[in-house]
This record gives sequence, structure tokens and C-alpha cells, in this order.
Amino acid sequence: MTTSRLPRTLTRELGAHDGQPVRLQGFVHARRDLGGVQFLVLRDKSGLAQCVGSGLSLPLPESSVEILGTVKAHAKAPGGFEVQVSELRVLSAATEASPLEIPKMEWNVAPETMLDYRYVSVRGLRERAALKVQAELVFAFHSHLRLEGFTEISTPKIVSAGAEGGANLFKLDYFGEQAYLAQSPQLYKQIMVGVFERVYEVAPVYRAEEHATSRHLNEYLSLDVEMGFIDSEEDVMDLETRVLAAMMERLKTECAHEFELLGATIPAVPEHIPRITLLDARELVTQTFGHAVGGKDLDPEAERLLCQHYAGALGSDFVFVTKYPRAARPFYAHPEINADGTLSPDITRGFDLLFRGIEITSGGQRIHDHAMLMDSIRAYRMDPAAMTGYSEVFKFGMPPHGGFAIGAERLTARLLGISNVRYARAFPRDRNRLTP
Repeated sequence: MTTSRLPRTLTRELGAHDGQPVRLQGFVHARRDLGGVQFLVLRDKSGLAQCVGSGLSLPLPESSVEILGTVKAHAKAPGGFEVQVSELRVLSAATEASPLEIPKMEWNVAPETMLDYRYVSVRGLRERAALKVQAELVFAFHSHLRLEGFTEISTPKIVSAGAEGGANLFKLDYFGEQAYLAQSPQLYKQIMVGVFERVYEVAPVYRAEEHATSRHLNEYLSLDVEMGFIDSEEDVMDLETRVLAAMMERLKTECAHEFELLGATIPAVPEHIPRITLLDARELVTQTFGHAVGGKDLDPEAERLLCQHYAGALGSDFVFVTKYPRAARPFYAHPEINADGTLSPDITRGFDLLFRGIEITSGGQRIHDHAMLMDSIRAYRMDPAAMTGYSEVFKFGMPPHGGFAIGAERLTARLLGISNVRYARAFPRDRNRLTP
């Protein structure tokens, strides 16, 4: 077999071809011309390879190239092997210098500049590592839920009303009518519980919030689950625990290199993630750390301190905060059932999951009784007529059900120690960024 007809070899496979001819394809990551000898670092989807030759005409960085050569062991080369080049072919030449030097981005490029030139910066090893980890998280999410009998669904992203009410909706003109981009698939996935009993969706959601924080996006990837015939929100938390365990196991087998590159660790998921009520969580943070918590929820500092406590006391990076007040939950949250069988007017069966100091999940049991649902819609000062397309299904035997949603970018960022969630999305959308 001649070298021109060799199958493509990936850079991570060079060790299996020591002393043999190979054909590499990829991008010019870096180059150096020492006169008589030229060095080219080639980057492909699997990693880097040092290529060495003489009399080579080196194209600009980021050009697409094909290299024919022979593999030789070299202790100082990436992966311990280099390629001695016999032929360099330019498949598509860069026509101008890249606005960013990708090998140097980590230490000499401003964060906003990285986003301005995201179409190039996303090629960086650390940047694509984060996206690879997220892809494997999503894969494991799909795979495990399938094993547990869930069916994937696809819900509308153009809707007539918000799932959670409020003003954080992107408005759009729908042939002369007011419509919105969906802030959640919540209402539709509840309806689909009446079809498949167990459903999930992986899709973007939209929040028109005027925030400028390191933990928010206006468009993000939501991993949504809803399951029927539950006894309480405890069943939902048990499911999420199993899902997360499967996701972390996937990362161990598929993303060890990415975690090493980013200096991050894959957490252990306890068989039973610790659970604490919101009231007790507030008291614990106040008594243990002297941090007073106001408002109807935990503030970011309280979330951080609570996670610090459980990491130290139980070795868990995860903690469920349960029994949220009605004022902090959407209209469809099921009220807590008291010991005497009555419904609590103030507490719901809603929960959040905190991970390494930040909330990554909201979930809980939902209202499934039609009369209770209509009372709740009115109590939240929502228009019952506007909710008819959703509420009518509850006249037809909807089972007790609940679910949760994980923000993929938040989970990715927290796993990898990325300080801003925008860098856990290929092309982030925030209030100031609509391109690229």
C-alpha cells in the first residue's frame, strides 16, 4: 500500500504505528522554521502531533493540511511520538493570520475577546474539551433514561404563554399574534406523561432576563425529565441520583483526558445524595457560618456555604434542598401533604440540587388534580383562559407525576472549574451578545 492510499490516522493513534508510514489530516496548530528544519504541530479532533521535515513550505496557522510521513518515538513530542514528514499537502490554506494565537489563548487573551472571535477560539484544546465533556454528559443522559423506560419527546419552542409566567419571555410576532420563545418545555412534558408516562427532552430554552452574571445565559441547553405514577418528589430525586451517577461514569471512560487537561476531578455521586429542607438549610448556614439568609430562597453565598458543609461533613459534592415555599415555586408545584393528610398552604414538594456551590437543577412533584391546578393558576394571578391548552388535559386522569431539569452549561462549567458559564457553550447568548 502506498502512503497516498493509506487510511487516515488520528494523532492519538500514533503509538500503534511506530516505525510505520501514516497519513494525518488536521489543522496547523503551531509552526516553527529553523531554516534547515521545519516543525509543524498538527491538531486533529483527537489531539496534537509534532511533525518534522525539511524543505517544507509551512502555511499559516489554522490551515487545513494533510501530512504523509513515518512515525518515530520521541520523548519530548506530544504523546511520545512524532512524524517525520515526507510530504505536506495544503488542503485549505488560511488566507490571513488568525485573530487569536490558539496555542497561547489561555494566558494572553482577554475573556471578552475570546467570545468576540468564538468562531476561532472554540478550536482551542481547552475550549473544545469543555464541549466534549458536555456532549458526553448529554449522551449519558439519553442512554440512562432509555434504560429506565423513558421516551424522548420534542416540544414547541414558539408558544402562546410562558410555562412559569413572569416577564422573562422573548416576544415575537407570529403572523400578527403575540408569541414567545419557550422558557421551558414544562407544560408540554407534563401533557406527554399522559402518553408515555416517562419522557425526556434535550433542547434549548430561552430566558429574557436582564442579568449579567457568571451563572446565567439567555439561551441554554436544558435536560428535562418528567415521570408519572410517583409517590412523591422523593422518587424524582432518586431518579436524578441514578442519572447523575451514569453521567459521571460516562465521563470516567470517555473524558479522562479532558479532565486532566483542565485540572478537574470527576465527582463521586453518593447512592443517596444528602437532602435537607430549605428551612433547615437556612438555619444550618446561619448557625455554622454566621451567614444570615434573607428572601424566599438561598442566596449564592448560602448555596456555596451549604455545599462546603456537606463536602466536609459527608464528602458529597451534591446536596438536595427540599420543601420550597410556594412563593419560590411556579404555579404547578404540588403543595406538601401534611401528616394529617391536609395540604400545606405555604410549602411545596419542590426541590433544588446544588453541586459544588451552585444550583444545577430545579424539580419536584407537580399538581395533577384539575381543580387544584385551576385554584393555583388563579392564586398566581394568571389568566385561566390562556392556560386552557395545558390545563384541559388534567380533566382526563393525569397520574401523580414530577420531574426535573438540569442546565447543561452550568453542570459542565462546575464540573470543570470554568468560572463563567458562557465558556461552557459553543456560541453563548447573553444580553450583550448576539454574534457570532
